[in-house]
Amino acid sequence: MHICVLGQGYVGLPLAMRAAEAGHTVTGYEPDRTRCEALASGVSYVEDIDSGRLQSALASGAYTASSDPQDLKGFDVAVITVPTPLTDRAPDLSCVRAAGRALAEWLEPGATVVLESTTYPGTTRDVLIPLLEEGSGLTAGRDFHVGFSPERIDPGNADWRLENTPKIVAGLTESCLRRVKDFYDTVTEVTVPASGLEEAELAKVFENTYRHVNIALVNELSRMAHTLGVDVWHTLELAATKPFGFTKFQPGPGVGGHCLPIDPVYLSHHVKARHGQTFRLIELAQDINESQPDYVVRRLQDTLSRRFRRSVHGARILALGAAYKPGTSDARQSPAAEVTDRLRAMGADVTVVDPYLPVAAGSCRDIPFAAGSTTERVADFDAVVLLTPHSEFDLDRLAAEAAYVLDTRGVMTAAPHIERL
Repeated sequence: MHICVLGQGYVGLPLAMRAAEAGHTVTGYEPDRTRCEALASGVSYVEDIDSGRLQSALASGAYTASSDPQDLKGFDVAVITVPTPLTDRAPDLSCVRAAGRALAEWLEPGATVVLESTTYPGTTRDVLIPLLEEGSGLTAGRDFHVGFSPERIDPGNADWRLENTPKIVAGLTESCLRRVKDFYDTVTEVTVPASGLEEAELAKVFENTYRHVNIALVNELSRMAHTLGVDVWHTLELAATKPFGFTKFQPGPGVGGHCLPIDPVYLSHHVKARHGQTFRLIELAQDINESQPDYVVRRLQDTLSRRFRRSVHGARILALGAAYKPGTSDARQSPAAEVTDRLRAMGADVTVVDPYLPVAAGSCRDIPFAAGSTTERVADFDAVVLLTPHSEFDLDRLAAEAAYVLDTRGVMTAAPHIERL
């Protein structure tokens, strides 16, 4: 089949590669010309897809990268994997709408369109389908098939990948569902049919809302435990020994990536805008998690003042990690950036180190306590704040050489000069 994947980011490119390897002819549509040129030359900017894998797909002729909408012509299945960001704290579906209009021009009877982009319940039915019908003159469910299949990509996760993560599939009609399932059965090991479009859309935003709320819970717990003088990390280890009814979440400097800071807001905003009701747990969780970077800065500020009799202003601080999660260069909505921005605003001299991010992104690859490093010693800094625990960081050496460390991820052993959040 001719498969078109609209959007070649961390969701779309892995899907395009998997579809090409499954024997389909794939067009990876990427309107960003710089990105498209990189893909066409065999250079992958998505960490989960190495350039060798991309080059093999290109060489086989199974995959083509294009920024020309005319290359969408003749598709059997088109999958929309474009971003759904927030603009002024409201859902922004402009990319979904643009993709729908682009596909409508080339939509033919019998073709299938699937939305994978995370959004609020009702988007496929109320936003995408009208665009497809208006632009094509065809009727969804009768002339062409429409479905929704939420992405479940976890960047940097080597255990759970596209092909072995259960894939929810939904369709406008039973016939649509069969077409959607038939396609995903060729690229994933397990498909999970949903009873309707809205149920599948809600399942996706709820998955991330579940994580968002529980992370907020342990972030709040960590603050209360610190006030009480209790080790929250040991508390969580103890609670995790219960074999039922408990899932362990851990505190951190905040939440990042595309999903957690954004997806729950899609749900709460939609419920309030459409029905005038407040999703109180989401809004409370958002308040807690958004304030977590401020809490990290206050902890650091208090310790510098109490232990070292000095202010954050003028202090030399080493910030380890800029990405939102370890093992990746993904810095979208990263709480690490929030922490360092706040410290700099207070007059601190902050050096950010992240082995996955270029100097141009405001961090340096050269790790001060790595073997052969030519940068300053870690002991030259007044404080270290560990924000993203990349495996490249030598934590034993950090513990031995640093004057003070605030470990926001609980990966170091507590000591007089090492505090865990």
